[in-house]
Amino acid sequence: MSDTTSLRPGSAADPSPRVVTLGTAGGPRWWAGEHAGERSGIATAVLVGDRAYLVDAGHGVGRQLNLAGVPINSLRAVFLTHLHSDHTVDLASLAIFGLFALAEDHDPIRIIGPGDRGALPPVAPRAVVAPSPVFPEHPTPGTAAMFQHLMAAYATDLNDRVLDALRPSPLDHFQAEDIRIPAGTGYHPNDNPTPEGVRPFEIYADDRVTVTATLVRHPPIAPAFAFRFDTAHGSVTISGDTAPCDNLVRLARDTDLLLHEAIDFDWVHRTYAGGGPTAQASIDHHVKSHTSPCQAADIANAAGAKVLALHHLVPGTAPRSVWETAAERFRGTLVVPDDLDVLPFGAGSRVPREEVAAP
Repeated sequence: MSDTTSLRPGSAADPSPRVVTLGTAGGPRWWAGEHAGERSGIATAVLVGDRAYLVDAGHGVGRQLNLAGVPINSLRAVFLTHLHSDHTVDLASLAIFGLFALAEDHDPIRIIGPGDRGALPPVAPRAVVAPSPVFPEHPTPGTAAMFQHLMAAYATDLNDRVLDALRPSPLDHFQAEDIRIPAGTGYHPNDNPTPEGVRPFEIYADDRVTVTATLVRHPPIAPAFAFRFDTAHGSVTISGDTAPCDNLVRLARDTDLLLHEAIDFDWVHRTYAGGGPTAQASIDHHVKSHTSPCQAADIANAAGAKVLALHHLVPGTAPRSVWETAAERFRGTLVVPDDLDVLPFGAGSRVPREEVAAP
């Protein structure tokens, strides 16, 4: 485990980039059993000098930022790879609790993520009786609408503080917006959610980073994105949730660090073996929507990534040996980080040897 005192953002004069793996478990669960609680929900901080950029807001993200010594007032933007709950469940707490750490003149923190799906996904073919969707009047809100709904749900709390304690509203300090998919990609949420040959497109830029995105394969949710952060000193690519996908290889070409999801498919089959339609549908989903450690290694090799770090680990309590199988396939340096580990990337960076799985 890295020394957390080294995690704090540096000065503007020290733009050396690094990643802090705030939370490394995937899935909408509190993982039980041996190693329970050792991995928080998926969330990753990209630090460049004295600025922080957050990718996903899984369970415990505010606590993990605090433990990492990354203050909310260093945050410039939050990027959501997709709108599954394990990636967004603590977005409300980030905005409402984080509000108390922001100065009145702090620039709004942008929340950038997928737009409205525009259509419900098809019912799984294993369904005996077609289920009914929840909230059919607004069944697929995007990032901007979701954030508005979250804040509305806390209106009692927020209005108490705005009116009685003269506190600002989170809507004054957080600005949620939907990613616009470029025209001409052929994207359709059901018919073509991951068009082949999508060229990475810019979704954010400031004087420290340029962030580009691509569409990845994570059915049935759509759109689902991977993000790449390019800095003057190096690059990091974060896969989001995806099955093997050529678009991701294109986005991650020659990246210094690739953080890629990984799932233990043996665990999937053991867990759901012998079940009815629900269990079989769960197997179908995991197989078509996720990536094994060895598949992640193949993707990293194809992209020419220098370092591969496996995160969004499912199950979140699996022994490290499950993930380290990827070392046999990957031609670069493999890392299986714990929560709050620091991964420098770019020119002159070096991953600490104790965090490296040797091939």
